[in-house]
Order: sequence, then structure tokens, then C-alpha cells
Amino acid sequence: MQNFQELLETGLKFHGHKCPAMPMGLKAGLAAMKTLGVERSKDKELYIKAETGKGHAAGCFLDGLMTATGCTYGKSNIQKLYYNKMAFTLIDTKAKNAVRVSLKPDFFEKALNSPFVQKRKAGVPPQDVEPGITDLLVDRIIGLSESEFLDIGEVHTVDFKEGKALFDAKRCDKCGELTFVNKLRMTADGKVVCIPCSGYTD
Repeated sequence: MQNFQELLETGLKFHGHKCPAMPMGLKAGLAAMKTLGVERSKDKELYIKAETGKGHAAGCFLDGLMTATGCTYGKSNIQKLYYNKMAFTLIDTKAKNAVRVSLKPDFFEKALNSPFVQKRKAGVPPQDVEPGITDLLVDRIIGLSESEFLDIGEVHTVDFKEGKALFDAKRCDKCGELTFVNKLRMTADGKVVCIPCSGYTD
């Protein structure tokens, strides 16, 4: 596994700006992996059920999780539940073991009252918050022990069924674009079409 500093640098480049929530997610993902005794996912060895939502710090936290675990939307081994919580469950898809990790409520409440978040509430883009504010907070996050900001649940077994990779595709009878067969639909006149050409939403 890459060391923490390498992962942090990768996460910052991937995320696009420096903020405290991305390192929180990075450390939380690493803590979950350590608890399960697993390595970073190369393919679909791990799966995340993220309880985060849209906007606010949740997206930044999620980018940290993806950086740490290797669970990505490209590999389809991450699912967003939109609960608007800073929490997630990491699943070892081979052993069928899982652990849920969340930010401690007291820690999260204090974080939301930080100078960085106050700037963000005032409409300042994260990359424009003064380095003196951002760097101090990020350095503090990096220096925290797991027990200071994370609630790590018990390892438990799950009934996880891994979906099979799909490689079969056909051309849409209307637009001609190649479409994987699980998303082709049959029209009333017998044509096999993609979702956009079908008029359906799914």
C-alpha cells in the first residue's frame, strides 16, 4: 500500500483543492481497511456503501474514501445512499466482512463551526480560503488519531452479491450507437433501442 503522504498528495490532486474533509475521508478509509485487514482495491475486492449526500463537505469526504480504498464509480464498487451523513460501510467482497465508520458527532459539530466552514458558508470557494486557515485545519486532521474523530463499528458479515461484468453490446436500432444489452429497451414496433431513444427514464 502507498504510504499516507503519497495518498494524501494523490487525493489533493484528484480532489482539486485543499480542504479538511478530503483528509478526513482518506484517514477514515484507511482506518476501515485496517480494521478489515485488507489492501487497496485493484478491481472489486472492496465495496463502499457511502451514506454521504450532495454538496457540502460530503463530496470532499467521499473523494478521500475513494483515494484510500480504490473504490471508484469507474469500477462500480461504490454506492452513494444519499443519507447526508459522514459515514460509510466498507465491505470485503471476498470474505463478506464489513465495517461501518462514521465521524464522531462531537468532532463533526466542532468541525462545522471551524473558521474554514464559516468562510465556506459565506460563499468563499475552498481554494480561496486563506492558507493560514486551511493549512492549520488540514494539519490538525492529519495529526489526529482514529479514536479522536472516528466511530468504528464491529466487523460483521454481510450477504454481498457481486454483479457480473457485462461485455455484450448491440447497436440501437434508432441512433445506431453501441449500447450494453442490459440497458436496451423494446419499442412497441419491435425495435431494440437505447434508453434516450426509448422515451423511458430507466
